Amino acid sequence: MTINNDPLAIMLFSEIATVDQAARARLKASLPKGMELSHFYVLNHFSHLGGEKTPAQLARIFHVTKGAMTNTINRLSASGYVHVRPDWDDARKKMISISTAGQAARNAAVQAIDPVFEDVMEKLGPDKAKAMLPVLRELRMALLAG
Repeated sequence: MTINNDPLAIMLFSEIATVDQAARARLKASLPKGMELSHFYVLNHFSHLGGEKTPAQLARIFHVTKGAMTNTINRLSASGYVHVRPDWDDARKKMISISTAGQAARNAAVQAIDPVFEDVMEKLGPDKAKAMLPVLRELRMALLAG
């Protein structure tokens, strides 16, 4: 079935884009000075999962180019937030992990953006937030499959 200029689809994607822009703007404005959203996302990922990842694995996880991820890793490394070491099995590859300073920076960032979360949760309420999650996950899977 071909749908051209479907007003419902256009409204849906327009709303998603607007929500994305608003969320990024609020979070970015709340992050500690010098921290970018991309930095927070990588630190948060490692904070939850630990371990090590290659830049290519991180690029796939975050749906960015390897070059963009390399830039993020270089900035995090310069700040002392991640450890970068050679892959012992393949010296051409690097392995990335979070440092103690990176965990502390991630925790400070979470504390700084917490008022944004509290504000949104207060306005939505936990029941609406819980109801939205399955729909958002399904939408994410549909977009990634496509």
